[in-house]
Amino acid sequence: MKLLLLLSVLGVCWAQYDPHTKYGRTSIVHLFEWRWDDIALECERYLAPNGYGGVQVSPPNENVVINNPSRPWWERYQPVSYKICSRSGNEDEFRDMVKRCNDVGVNIYVDAVVNHMCGSGVSAGTSSTCGSYYNPGSRDFPAVPYSSWDFNDGKCKTRSEEIESYNDIYQVRDCHLSGLLDLALEKDYVRSTIAAYLNHLIDIGVAGFRIDASKHMWPGDMKAFLDKLHNLNTTWFPQGARPFIYQEVIDLGGEPIKSSEYFGNGRVTEFKFGAKLGTVIRKWNGEKMAYLKNWGEGWAFMPSDRALVFVDNHDNQRGHGAGGASILTFWDARLYKMAVGFMLAHPYGFTRVMSSFRWPRYFENGQDVNDWVGPPNDNGVIKRVTVNADSTCGNDWVCEHRWRQIRNMVIFRNVVNGQDFTNWWDNGSNQVAFGRGNKGFIVFNNDDWALSTNLQTGLPAGTYCDVISGDKIHNHCTGIEIYVRSHGLAYFSISNTAEDPFIAIHVDAKL
Repeated sequence: MKLLLLLSVLGVCWAQYDPHTKYGRTSIVHLFEWRWDDIALECERYLAPNGYGGVQVSPPNENVVINNPSRPWWERYQPVSYKICSRSGNEDEFRDMVKRCNDVGVNIYVDAVVNHMCGSGVSAGTSSTCGSYYNPGSRDFPAVPYSSWDFNDGKCKTRSEEIESYNDIYQVRDCHLSGLLDLALEKDYVRSTIAAYLNHLIDIGVAGFRIDASKHMWPGDMKAFLDKLHNLNTTWFPQGARPFIYQEVIDLGGEPIKSSEYFGNGRVTEFKFGAKLGTVIRKWNGEKMAYLKNWGEGWAFMPSDRALVFVDNHDNQRGHGAGGASILTFWDARLYKMAVGFMLAHPYGFTRVMSSFRWPRYFENGQDVNDWVGPPNDNGVIKRVTVNADSTCGNDWVCEHRWRQIRNMVIFRNVVNGQDFTNWWDNGSNQVAFGRGNKGFIVFNNDDWALSTNLQTGLPAGTYCDVISGDKIHNHCTGIEIYVRSHGLAYFSISNTAEDPFIAIHVDAKL
C-alpha cells in the first residue's frame, strides 16, 4: 500500500514534465501566428502523417490592436481579457482546431500570457481583438475583471516602475517589463482568475502551456496557480494526466535568477542551447563541432529531463530575447538545417521546431528595424498558409517544419527515441558523426574540405536511404544511398560545398 502511494505521488510530481505526445512522437512545432483553421488543416494533412507530436500556438486571448504603423506580432503579448478571441480566430474556431488536431494525435500547447496585461502607454478604449473596453491608466480591465487592486504598482520600488536592473530579482519580478502592467500574482483572486482561463483551455482539450515571461513571476506564485489546474480532458488523454508545463526563463548565466528555481513547476526553456549551438555551427570564437561530444549537461545546460530546446524562437530570430547574433534562423538556411538536424538527432531535451513567416528585413547600426512586423496579412487579416506543388509554403510563410531535411529529422528522432548516444567520431575539427544505438546514424561536414571516410554506424547491414538528400519511396531512394557492411562500417563522402553537408540514416529508411 505504501509503495502504491509513493508511486502515485511520484507520478503526480513528474506529470508536468510529460508532453503527453502520442506514442512514437517526440517533437513539437511552433506554428507562429497561424490561423486556427490553418493549424487544424495542417494537423490533418501534414503534421500527423509526418510524426509531429504537437503544436505550440500563439496566444489565443483577446489583445490590444496596435495600428502603429500596422499590427506588429507583439500585440498578442498585450492582453486585454481572457476571452478566446484573437486574429487567429474566435473560440468556435479554436475549439474546432483542438478537436481536429487531437483526433489525429497532434497535441495543442497554448502560449499563455499571464504575467501582465497590456502596456501602460496604450490609450483607453475598445481597440482590441474582441472589442472589450480597457483602461490601462486606471488599471481597469472589466472584461476579466481586473482593477487597480490586482497589479504590482505599489510593490515595485523603482522610480520609473520599470525593470531598471536585471541584477535585482525584486525588480525583475515586481516591476513592469517593457511598460506592461505587472499582475499581483501573490493575490489569490489573480491566481484563481488565471487558473480559470487556463482551465477553460484544458477543458477544451489543450495538452499544456508555454508560460510566457516566467522569469518575471515568482516561482511560488506560479506554483499556486498551476496547482489549481484541472487534469487533461479524458476524451483524448489518460485519466489523471496533468498539463505539460514549460516556462520561458531566459538564463544565459550572469544574472541572479536561475532556471533551476522553476524546475518544481515544469520544464524550462534552455536558451543556452540555441546560443551555443549557433556559435559552434558558425565556427565563431574558435568553437568546433568536435567539442559537441559532451553536448548537453556537459556544457552546463540544465538536466535533459527538465529542458525544452530549440535552435531559434520567435523572439531571438529577430535579434532580441536572448542569444544575440549567434542564433541561426531560416535566413541562414544551410547552417540552420545542420543545427536543427543536430538538435533532432541528439538525445538531449524535448525538442521544438520553429515555423516562421518572412518579413522585410532592414538593418540600421546592426539592428533589424523591421523586427516588429506582424504576420502576412491583408488589412490586418492573417493570410492563409498556401501550399505549393513541392509542399513548401506560399504567402510569405516559411514553414521550416515542411523542409524535407527538418521533417525527415523529426521522423529520425521518433525512430531512435530511447536509444543511447553511441559511436561518436570526429576529426578534431568540424567533421563529426554519432549514432543512436542500433537505430540511426548521422554525419556532419562543417569543415572547408571534403569528408571521405569509413565510420562505425552500429546499424544492421544493408542499403539505407539518406533522409537529408531524399526520401525512401517504396523500395528505392530519391537521394544518396549508404551501404552498411556486415560489421556496421559504412563509407561516407560529403563535399564541403554540398547544399546540405550532412547525411542521416535510420532503420526505417533501409531498403
